[in-house]
Amino acid sequence: MTLDELEMKCKGCTNCELCQGRTNLVFGIGKKDADIMLIGEGPGENEDLQGEPFVGRSGQLLDKFLDSIDLSRNKNVYIANMVKCRPPKNRDPKPEEQEQCIKWLREQFKIIRPKIVICVGRISAQRLIDKDFRVTKQHGEFIDKNGTLFMGTFHPAAILRNPNNKELAFSDWLKVRDKINELGIQI
Repeated sequence: MTLDELEMKCKGCTNCELCQGRTNLVFGIGKKDADIMLIGEGPGENEDLQGEPFVGRSGQLLDKFLDSIDLSRNKNVYIANMVKCRPPKNRDPKPEEQEQCIKWLREQFKIIRPKIVICVGRISAQRLIDKDFRVTKQHGEFIDKNGTLFMGTFHPAAILRNPNNKELAFSDWLKVRDKINELGIQI
């Protein structure tokens, strides 16, 4: 199955109540065989309206971080979310919503086969790395899970609310660049 075929299937998903309020499904965007995959928590209002992850102010900040290490959603990374539909009022996706949507993310992962997964924010880090993951303490640490490296970092929206963490987040992205170089990944 291709990503395009999977997305078409996903567009018909009604497995949880989030589908009822969506304007657009936010499946993912980027290079379809990227070595680097970013996973956020879920779409916000701008993402729901445009059908693309990280397109608001936090997306602009994320793009700046990516650009600083020669990465781009248009050429060498793939960006997805834990849930594909916007939670009401941009609340955190509930565990049961994540559980219903995780199959789509797993299939994306199987098709893309990334070498590095960046969990953008607490929700994805706790679901994909460790349920007790603390972004403020463990950000920037790489964890090998079955041959794929996972790292959690600050969500850009959290940085916009608390700019004091911007330097820490930037240092995480520099670690990503260093890991790409260490592994010899061509970007």
